[in-house]
Amino acid sequence: MRFQLLGPLSISDGGETVVLHPSKPANLLAALLLNAGAIVSVDYLQRMVWGDEQPATARAALQTCVLRLRRLFAKHEVAGTPIEAVPGGYRISADARSLDLVEFRERVRATQEPGLSAGAALAALQGALGLWQTGVLANVRSEVIHRDEVPRLLEERLRVVEQLCDLRLRLGQCGPALVDLWSVTRAHPDHGRFREQLIEALYRTGRQTEALAEYRRFKAYLADGLGVGPSAALQRLELSILRGEDLGPATETPDRAALTAAAAAAPAASAPEPTPAPPPALSPVPWFTGRAEAVATLRRRLTAAPDGSGTPVAELVCGGPGIGKTALARQVAHLVRDDFPGGQALAPMAAPDGSPRGAAEVVEELAARVAPGERALLLLDDVVDAAQARDVLSALPGHGVLITSRLGLAGLVAAHGVRAHRLGALPAAEARELLTAVLGAERVADEPGGAEELTEVCAGHPLALVIAAARLGTRPALRLGDCARWLADDPLGRLSLNGHPRMSVAELFDAALDRLDPELAEAYAALGALPAPGWDAADCAAVLGRAPAECEAVLDRLADAGLLEDGPPGPYHPHPLLRLHARRSARPRGRRPGAPGAPGAPGAPTRQNRTSQPKQKV
Repeated sequence: MRFQLLGPLSISDGGETVVLHPSKPANLLAALLLNAGAIVSVDYLQRMVWGDEQPATARAALQTCVLRLRRLFAKHEVAGTPIEAVPGGYRISADARSLDLVEFRERVRATQEPGLSAGAALAALQGALGLWQTGVLANVRSEVIHRDEVPRLLEERLRVVEQLCDLRLRLGQCGPALVDLWSVTRAHPDHGRFREQLIEALYRTGRQTEALAEYRRFKAYLADGLGVGPSAALQRLELSILRGEDLGPATETPDRAALTAAAAAAPAASAPEPTPAPPPALSPVPWFTGRAEAVATLRRRLTAAPDGSGTPVAELVCGGPGIGKTALARQVAHLVRDDFPGGQALAPMAAPDGSPRGAAEVVEELAARVAPGERALLLLDDVVDAAQARDVLSALPGHGVLITSRLGLAGLVAAHGVRAHRLGALPAAEARELLTAVLGAERVADEPGGAEELTEVCAGHPLALVIAAARLGTRPALRLGDCARWLADDPLGRLSLNGHPRMSVAELFDAALDRLDPELAEAYAALGALPAPGWDAADCAAVLGRAPAECEAVLDRLADAGLLEDGPPGPYHPHPLLRLHARRSARPRGRRPGAPGAPGAPGAPTRQNRTSQPKQKV
């Protein structure tokens, strides 16, 4: 059994992950695990559980919380990590096998071993960062923990990201460094060292203009917001860029330079053996449930012995937007991590605007993230076209490969031996399991009718279910049935989380529609007017005014794009939420400006956002 702190607080046995329901015992467990191995005082624990103002009965209630935690451990068969009552407080012991925070720190510490190669250090840092998930301790409702402890954890992670980017620049891996630096500089705009690394990486890849523009953006940001100027190091970097100087090989950080010098000075006989860094692995997925048959099949095929030909064992997970393709692939990758000694690496195959990334860039990124000479598992996430995946498979033979895509990619299946697994909506029982995983068994059991209504409104769509459950998780007094009825009035407008653009069903569907060519997108929108739940070529012909053979091709292309299911010889079926989205998307798309009916042309309809209805809060 393993505890996870670097994400939602959870317990995992390697196959199943239980995310703990927000409660006082969960606060207590987080406080103990954050100080694993140390004696934690009663006063500290009371403050972490109840806050700065504690009830008079806090000491007695703390003992009750400890008892409830021990019962929880017994329920989940946690035997190797007991909670000990010791003079002065309590203690919980954990190692790298039982707590992700300890493993994270050990992987980072391993990079400081004398004699460790730069490649091994890079793999160790990647593995350490791969343990992190989004929403650190999101299910722990302790203001003190989030005020005092979580920022310290996040600062540890930022220091490791900084080390990783420094090492990439030193090794000349500027492309992969840019992938990390673009996101981290936007998330932490005040972090000057990240900006310096980003500007250096841009310049080293021949993008002098972009490097100077980034420097000036940061300079203006500092002047406007803080009234200060860039650091001396940044000013020197700007001057070097303006002069077009060769920066030369990046220098080692002082710590590593000192370690290297110490290792060189030590007698050869007494030099310690380098510590092999653990290979990087993808972390498990919070709330993952169901898909048992697909998980078992993918595990069996990926872990089968290679045939010796060097041909990648490639599995394709396809389906509509938000149906859980990436979640399934990541969970399977986590389960088979011990079968890939070269580690694991995920590469997004689509740029932020939805266009395909170049295969050469992806290959460089993946090769840098796995151990050379060892069989690794590569996850090609959100493949946009078959040529992309084909080029990567050809360039990286001998590895296991998981591909996710909204497209069916039948050409890969036919010509390259890729096996496809198409995902649909979750059946009612698995949809209820997902709600239970997010909300907790007690809350779902208290209102079975409301849970059933909620699964019906979401129609088994995994992303919709997680969004609905997340709303309920932050509103403990809200009834499931009331939430379901509120969502039913405007599912597309209300199945979203404020401030999280990726957590919006409507925006996800909009992005999928924007990837289609304009003619196909217009056909999709027009078909939303059909009353029947299943569509065939005759229905399509009545709406589009085309021959049945052309309509068959349109329906088949929409199915291949993940926007329809089933198909010939029977009818095509859109998911209920996608059908509603098609209705709301009915507007001219992609026509020549000024053409009859085009946006802005005389007599053209007003251009409105597809999801322009006002969103309300539960």
